[in-house]
Amino acid sequence: MLTIVKDYWTNFVHLFFPHTCMGCNADIMPEQFLCTECLMQLPRTGFFEAADNPVEQSFYGRVAIDAAAAAFYFTKQSLVQQLLFQLKYKGRQDVGIWLGQQIGHQLNISKRFQPIDAIIPLPLHPKKEKLRGYNQSTCIAKGIAEVLQKPVYTNVIVRNKYTHTQTQKNRVQRWENMNDAFTIIEPEILKQQNILLVDDVITTGATLEACSNALLSVPVASVQIATVAYTLL
Repeated sequence: MLTIVKDYWTNFVHLFFPHTCMGCNADIMPEQFLCTECLMQLPRTGFFEAADNPVEQSFYGRVAIDAAAAAFYFTKQSLVQQLLFQLKYKGRQDVGIWLGQQIGHQLNISKRFQPIDAIIPLPLHPKKEKLRGYNQSTCIAKGIAEVLQKPVYTNVIVRNKYTHTQTQKNRVQRWENMNDAFTIIEPEILKQQNILLVDDVITTGATLEACSNALLSVPVASVQIATVAYTLL
């Protein structure tokens, strides 16, 4: 009897609030983004449990972070790219929160990312944030915070250098492009805090490196990095 009632309720909800999986367009409940099959097919990296993973290696000899990882691999025309496209260009901030929750669950079981005192989303330049209407990294950070029950700091560091896309730049050009791009405006709040720095995608890590160096100048106790996706050049 309970099953019948549940089925009727599900059909009723779908009738007035149709919702489909972002991966395969299958009919799903409104609070979901992916069906079970597409969720299982997301290309997880396993980096949160792996020391010396490729994300951490990208920072070797450049900045003294304690740990770094990405939840998923990023490839063109993939479901991960589609989710991030919805987040960044279609106003789907809820997708960012959901992706952050996925990271939060992985952080929860990882012994390599402890302790974490506060979460900082990688800042956007004010001009770019105004054009988009929000910072996609803040959405991700909020999702992580919901799982970890940690504060999100959005006004302690600013991006004072407007940079154009780094897609066509090599590693050296990307580093030069980000030189002195960030300024700490609330150093007292950050002192001796274990910071989790959050972004959507990492390629060379030049932007995250510049932001980490700014945070370490405070000095904070440690900087750890978590992103939704990792892509190869």
